Amino acid sequence: MKKKETVIPRSISGKIIFLFCILLSVIIIYPLTWIIMSSFKDYMSIYQDVWGLPGEWHFENYVRAWTRGISQYFVNSIIVTVATLVGELFMASTLAFGITQLRGKIGYVAFLLVMVCLLLSPQVCVLPLFMLLRSVGLNKTYLAMILPYIAFRLPMSVMLIRSFFVGISKEMEEAAIIDGASLWQIFSKIYVPLSKPILSTVTIMTIYYAWNEFLFATILVDSSSLRTIPVGLMVFRDGLMTEWGVVMAGMVISCIPLIIVYLSMSRNFIRGLTAGAVKG
Repeated sequence: MKKKETVIPRSISGKIIFLFCILLSVIIIYPLTWIIMSSFKDYMSIYQDVWGLPGEWHFENYVRAWTRGISQYFVNSIIVTVATLVGELFMASTLAFGITQLRGKIGYVAFLLVMVCLLLSPQVCVLPLFMLLRSVGLNKTYLAMILPYIAFRLPMSVMLIRSFFVGISKEMEEAAIIDGASLWQIFSKIYVPLSKPILSTVTIMTIYYAWNEFLFATILVDSSSLRTIPVGLMVFRDGLMTEWGVVMAGMVISCIPLIIVYLSMSRNFIRGLTAGAVKG
């Protein structure tokens, strides 16, 4: 006799997934909520009433955090993140387009060579990178962070964009070639406009990485005036050990750009991520 297979009803599985999503949301939102509440408290309120709402709202914590160094770290992070994003999008999209134009085994070999770079750990390259950047005099410039950020994010970005490019109709490209369009025109007029979802995905992932990266920003840059938000918050915390409300305010300020970027591009982010995952 055949054993009866136990099938979980779709309604029950849906409820389990829904409860899991709620639990995951609480785990993510709760620390952020606590940080925001603590950013409006003074030192005594944080320790005496850890979980309560602020009895007196100290909005001056944000002003003090901004004037005591967060402003400079914020500007540095914006410069590094924007430069990394522009370089990443241009290099990843053009490289992905070039790989899709290679026919036969040559294209697969080129794509495989790019994917092999994913096996390279950034931590292993810290010392050689530091020596290289110092030898060419870039260790006291923004390029000490921008160039490694682009290099180590490039394989993943190429993989996602190339997977999306493969799904674009070749008939459109052939029609453009018949009309006399060059490869650059095909790339800029057909591929890029149709690839906004995956480019949005790469944009969010690159901004998140460049904004929060800590290791390279700590080791590869010698100048204290070039500190980005993650490194600056560490120094900021050490200098204000008894003013946790100001430290929390600095952390909230550092989170605002990422939240704005994600909320403004979340729809395209999901579309691009799922499309890039199933095509290729």
